[in-house]
Amino acid sequence: MTGKGKSGKVGGKVNKTWLHDHINDPYVKLAQKEGYRARAVYKLQEIDQTFHMLQQARTVVDLGCAPGAWCQYLSRSLKLGEGAGGDALVVGVDLLPMEPVPGVHFIQGDFQDDAVLAQMQVLLDGRTVDAVVSDMAPNLSGHAATDGARVANLVELAVDFARHHLRPQGVMVAKVFHGPGYDDLAALFRETFVQSRPYKPKASRSRSSEVFLVGQGLRA
Repeated sequence: MTGKGKSGKVGGKVNKTWLHDHINDPYVKLAQKEGYRARAVYKLQEIDQTFHMLQQARTVVDLGCAPGAWCQYLSRSLKLGEGAGGDALVVGVDLLPMEPVPGVHFIQGDFQDDAVLAQMQVLLDGRTVDAVVSDMAPNLSGHAATDGARVANLVELAVDFARHHLRPQGVMVAKVFHGPGYDDLAALFRETFVQSRPYKPKASRSRSSEVFLVGQGLRA
């Protein structure tokens, strides 16, 4: 899995359109101004403001968290960096390294691995999770069917993680892409959560096929 903050490279070459959009992107400029590591933070912010998913959250797991913009948002929202977070807990997991974020516990590794899960269980210390957020995306090949299968595999694994760790009223957000496999993932969310809907934040580029599935309340 990979985290947020894509390089805009395809086959080792810089995508000039992506680079032009990135330099002139108002969300990139806003992220720099507000001290966030990636523009992706504003996707989570809008989802949170729309669905109030963090209103009661005290324990959150961020899957595929590098470079850490979502962890930064979670840290600020739960006031971890101010020392006012109380019993709040944010755990970030990624294969890639991540610079520390105030108050966030980071585990480098694959969230499917037993060793990583063991570290997470120690941190959770018996607590159920209020929210699972995932901006994970595989390294894309450009072949629609292959990429669809890779995305589906990651999301299915993340949903399985949520089933085992979320509290019954918990919420989950996962990035998916319109294309092969999308309908199956949307169906998976409907089967797993009491309420489920797709949502495309304004910060998602219009040409991007990405959309976020939001699930609320685990089905019994």
